[in-house]
Amino acid sequence: MVTKQTQAISIESVSKIIHNGTNKLDILKNISFRVEKGESLAILGPSGCGKSTLLNILAGLDVPSSGIVRWYGKNISILGEEERAKMRNGVLGFVFQDFNLVNHITVLENVMLPLELANLRNPKKVALGFLKTVGLDDRVSHLPKTLSGGEKQRVALARAFVANPDFIFADEPTGSLDQNNGRVIENLLFDINEKSDTTLIVVTHDVRFAERCSKRIKLTAGEVLT
Repeated sequence: MVTKQTQAISIESVSKIIHNGTNKLDILKNISFRVEKGESLAILGPSGCGKSTLLNILAGLDVPSSGIVRWYGKNISILGEEERAKMRNGVLGFVFQDFNLVNHITVLENVMLPLELANLRNPKKVALGFLKTVGLDDRVSHLPKTLSGGEKQRVALARAFVANPDFIFADEPTGSLDQNNGRVIENLLFDINEKSDTTLIVVTHDVRFAERCSKRIKLTAGEVLT
């Protein structure tokens, strides 16, 4: 775990470079910003500008080529993959555009997973409570393949928030949904986040969605527009 302080996430001069033979591709270029505990940040920009790469680096799923990423003042960018995985356990939740549910287990078991991995108590009771919050307490024994896209994303939200994480990262959480389901997911995301006082970081193309966040940055060609 990390020691808590007001500044939840900060990055300093973060760059990401990919080498392909003799060619060099600058994915991110010298990015710096910070997010306070409980704030929400939207990362905007066109496809291919580096939004998802930046999100993965902030979440400790990837590391920068240079620069520093800190969670509550602790530099996570110098840690190895196994150390970063241990730090993520119980500390963050991730919401994917394509839901990323485990298809061969039930809705309830999907939501229980983060609790069991973090060895938290009463996983079934807590998971049932979150499924009720997202309006799916009547789907607990269903497999993901029997659900609609909007229902799958509600399961994904419950799974992300169920362990009461410090951080929620969401990569285009409404991108694969129709407008009505997208608005339902958007409202649930902000409602649950506000009640849980987590730090929320969202990648989105939707400017209206982004305007609900307390902070916004826009990327273009791997750089932050000022």
